[in-house]
Amino acid sequence: MSPVILFSAGAERFEVYAEPLRDALRAAGVSPRVVTEAAPEEVDYIVVAPGSGITDFGPYTRCKAVLSLWAGVERMVGNPTLTQPLCRMVDTALEAGMVEYVTGHVLRHHLGMDRFINRPLTGWEAGVPPLASERPVAMLGLGALGRACARALTELGFPVLGWSRSPRDVAGIACHHGAEGLAEVLGRAQIVVTLLPLTPQTENLIDAAALARVPQGAVLINPGRGALIDDDALLAALERGHIGHATLDVFRTEPLPEDHPYRTHPHVTVTPHIAAATRPETASRVIAENVRRGEAGEPFLHLVDRDRGY
Repeated sequence: MSPVILFSAGAERFEVYAEPLRDALRAAGVSPRVVTEAAPEEVDYIVVAPGSGITDFGPYTRCKAVLSLWAGVERMVGNPTLTQPLCRMVDTALEAGMVEYVTGHVLRHHLGMDRFINRPLTGWEAGVPPLASERPVAMLGLGALGRACARALTELGFPVLGWSRSPRDVAGIACHHGAEGLAEVLGRAQIVVTLLPLTPQTENLIDAAALARVPQGAVLINPGRGALIDDDALLAALERGHIGHATLDVFRTEPLPEDHPYRTHPHVTVTPHIAAATRPETASRVIAENVRRGEAGEPFLHLVDRDRGY
């Protein structure tokens, strides 16, 4: 009997995933039935997007794995009914999109492009920006996305200071960890990029104390998770001029409310959660490979550690 994949991530997503997923499964050499409705006892795999579809996984007693379409699983990992293996999305296109977003905005702030784009030139002596080698960048988070962005920035000549909660070893990157490591990295970085997962340990990590450690005029770029940042603390640091600019792609509430101070602040750039998107063609290959592995009795890719939350 063919295994059954329940696509429980919304009708609109199924419209764009149906054909790429069918093609990816065929290429992986598996022939499951992909459905949007099924009796729980018939389901072998569940494809989900956090916040849509199934909330009670208890009845799915035959399910071998729950496959997330998102890289972040903080909205699912605490679900007490989700006892099946949970796999997050690690996608080459998602990674490429994040690298392009991060490097683009790092270069934008490094070169001071806003001065010339947003205001007419009134004088000729504007000052020459430093070279990339003179602009340390902190990469908070050294998972797949953080490592990819760190490597890209290193290749552009930026000295990258990597930080993670636990020790990491990334070739070509000065890696730090723990509270002392975070203090050192923040104290040296002129641009701070946050690409950490959201866990109880990382929520509000960028608070008033953390912001006070960075050099005067430093830039913050957050394409990771909105709740990594204490919004009130960041707004206060921006008002004092201690933080020169914040480019933010993720927020505690999305869409960002129309009356939120970030929308009109002169030193904040708001982008609508576009830094990295899961693309059906490449994400379908990840799903198909995990289904193939499940059917072959092999370990799943990108399995979530429930204790760590990612």
